[in-house]
Amino acid sequence: QVQLVESGGGLVQPGGSLRLSCAASGFTFRSYWMYWVRQAPGKGLEWVSTIATGGQITHYASSVRGRFTISRDNAKNTIYLQMNSLNSEDTAVYYCAKGRRPDAACFSGNGCFDQYRGQGTQVTVSS
Repeated sequence: QVQLVESGGGLVQPGGSLRLSCAASGFTFRSYWMYWVRQAPGKGLEWVSTIATGGQITHYASSVRGRFTISRDNAKNTIYLQMNSLNSEDTAVYYCAKGRRPDAACFSGNGCFDQYRGQGTQVTVSS
């Protein structure tokens, strides 16, 4: 079955950096566009970033563009999110998600990914 395991979160001061990882299994990872999404306290799920199957196409929410970088290693079935210049508005539980169908291109928004989600990794930005 599909498994997504996020890691790398933690407590960081404003302006700091973190690198999140998501290890995937149970599906043909290299054939799926992958996504990072987040949920802040009391808010709904927010799409953060997209990466195409080969990593050649990436897309970011305006709130994180220029600060976050998504990447993937298809040999390791893993995606990453390098987060720099973190601020309090980045505080959330971060999840990775997979596209709805193999090779389906979807650049942004909550309609791009399916229902599978890991346990998430908590990112807290606070001084």
